[in-house]
Amino acid sequence: MPFTDLEELSEVFSEGKTQKHELELLVSFDRSSQDSKVKRFCSKNILIILGFSSVSAVIALIAVGLTQNKPLPENVKLNMEKRGVMMISVLNLLRPQYGIVLDAGSSHTNLYIYKWPAEKENDTGVVQQLEECQVKGPGISKYAQKTDEIGSYLAECMEMSIELIPASKQPQTPVYLGATAGMRLLRIESEQTADKVLDAVSRSLKSYPFAFQGAKIITGQEEGAYGWITINYLLGRFIQEQNWLSFISDSQKQETFGALDLGGASTQITFVPLNSTIEDPDNSLQFRLYGEDYTVYTHSFLCYGKDQALWQKLASDIQVSGASILKDPCFNPGYTKTVNVSELYGTPCTKRFKKKLPFDQFQIQGTGDYEQCHQSILKLFNNSQCPYSQCAFNGVFLPPLHGSFGAFSAFYFVMDFFKKISNDSVSSQEKMTEITKNFCSKPWEEVKTSHPTIKEKYLSEYCFSGAYILSLLLQGYNFTGNSWDQIHFMGKIKDSNAGWTLGYMLNLTNMIPAEQPLSPPLPHSTYISLMVLFSLVLVAVAITGLFICRKPSYFWKEAV
Repeated sequence: MPFTDLEELSEVFSEGKTQKHELELLVSFDRSSQDSKVKRFCSKNILIILGFSSVSAVIALIAVGLTQNKPLPENVKLNMEKRGVMMISVLNLLRPQYGIVLDAGSSHTNLYIYKWPAEKENDTGVVQQLEECQVKGPGISKYAQKTDEIGSYLAECMEMSIELIPASKQPQTPVYLGATAGMRLLRIESEQTADKVLDAVSRSLKSYPFAFQGAKIITGQEEGAYGWITINYLLGRFIQEQNWLSFISDSQKQETFGALDLGGASTQITFVPLNSTIEDPDNSLQFRLYGEDYTVYTHSFLCYGKDQALWQKLASDIQVSGASILKDPCFNPGYTKTVNVSELYGTPCTKRFKKKLPFDQFQIQGTGDYEQCHQSILKLFNNSQCPYSQCAFNGVFLPPLHGSFGAFSAFYFVMDFFKKISNDSVSSQEKMTEITKNFCSKPWEEVKTSHPTIKEKYLSEYCFSGAYILSLLLQGYNFTGNSWDQIHFMGKIKDSNAGWTLGYMLNLTNMIPAEQPLSPPLPHSTYISLMVLFSLVLVAVAITGLFICRKPSYFWKEAV
C-alpha cells in the first residue's frame, strides 16, 4: 500500500520499533528463564554431592575411630585387674620395661638385657634386646670347687646392667638365670655340688637392686622349646599382622620355623611336624599361643654339643689306639696338643669309653683329613636299632622333617666362620663339605697366621666343628642335600640374639598370651592418615558449601 503522507510513514516505523523491542524482551526473558533452570538444576546436584560427601566423611571418621579404639572385653579387663595394672598411670605406660636373663652355658655365661614398651607387652615382636654382655671366664659348672669366686665372676656384667637400666626401673626389673647342659652334667655327677653352685649364684644376684626371680637348671626339653619360641616370636610367626581385610576373611595360621640349637654340651631339635603322630610322648609338647594350638616335637641330645662330642671322639679314639700319641684327622696338619687323661674322663659323657691307660697324658697330632674325620665322627651316632617308625640316632624318635629351620648358637658361629673365609654363602651341602675339607687340609701355622685374632682353642677346633655339624645335620637329623636350603643359620633376628633366653623370659613373665590379644586392626600410621584424609574432605565440603551460600552470584560468575 503506498504511503500518502509523512505522518503515516512515521507511525509505521514507530510500530516496527515497538515490535522489535518487545521481541528482544521476549528473547531475553526466555534466556533468563533457561539460565535460572540450569542454575537450579546444578545447585540441586552440587548440594546433593556436598551433602553425600559430608555424610560419608562423618561416617568414615566415626567408623575408623570406633574400630581402632574399641574397648577391651570384660574378661581382659578383669585379667588386668588381677595383675595389678588397673591403676598404672599413662606416664608409667609410656615408660619402657626391662628384663635380664643370664644364659649359664657349659663353656661360658652370657647376660642379655631386654626392653619393651609397657603398654604393648603382649604384642608380637615388640621385645628388643638392649644389650649383651659375655661374662669373662668358663661356665658356672667349672666353679664347683671355687664357689666363692662366683660373685666377682658375675660382677662386671651386672654392674653394666645397673648403668644401662634407669634406677627407677631396677626394682621392677626381673632377673633370671637359666643353666643348661654344663650344669645338667654336673648334677648327674653330684646333685649336692650343683645345688651349691646355684646357691652361690643366687646369693650374688640377690645383692643387686633388681627383682631376682631365681637360678635354675633348665631341662633339655625346655631349652629346645624356648629356642623355638624365641625365633618364631622374633620372626612374627605366632600372629598375623591385623588389617582391614581381617574383617572379611579369616587369616590362616602362619607356618612356624623349626629350631636347631648347638651348644657345648648338648644339641636340640624342635619343630611342628606335618600331620605326623609323635610316637614318643616324651618328645611332645603342647602350646596354645595367641589363640592357636601347636603340637611341637622336641628332643635334646645331652653329650652331643660340639665340645662334649669332641671329648667322646677322643675317648673312643684313644681307647682304640692305646698309644700316648694320637694321630687325629680332625685337626690341621702340624697341630699338637697335650691332653690329661683325667680331664678326658672327667665328664659323664666319656664314662662309656673309660678304660685304664698306661699313661696320664697323651698328645694329639693333627693330620687334617676330612674324610677320615667324618668317619670317626659317625661312630658316635648309633643307628643300629630304632624302636619307632623313624629315628634320629641312639634310638630316639624323629618324625619326618617339615618346613624351614633356624639354626643358631654354635651352628651359626661355625658356619659364619666358614662363610667369611670362603666369601661364599655356603648355600649347599656340597659347598660346605668342600670348604671344610679345604680348611682341614691347611697347615696349622698357615691357619694361625691367617687368623691372628681368633683364640687358639676355637681356631684349632673349626675343622672338627665343621665336620661334626655336617655329620649331625645329615646323618643325625636326616637332612639331605635337597633339604639343606631349608636350614637358615641365624645369629640375630631384628637385633636380638637367636637362642632360648628370650623365650625363657617371655614364658616366665607371661608375656605371650594363650589367646589372641585384641589390637587395632590398622597400623598407627594408616589410622592417622585415614583420619586426616576424611577430616580434610569434611572441611573442604564445609568451606565449599559456605562459599556457595554466601556468594552465589560470584560463584556462578566464575562458573560461567
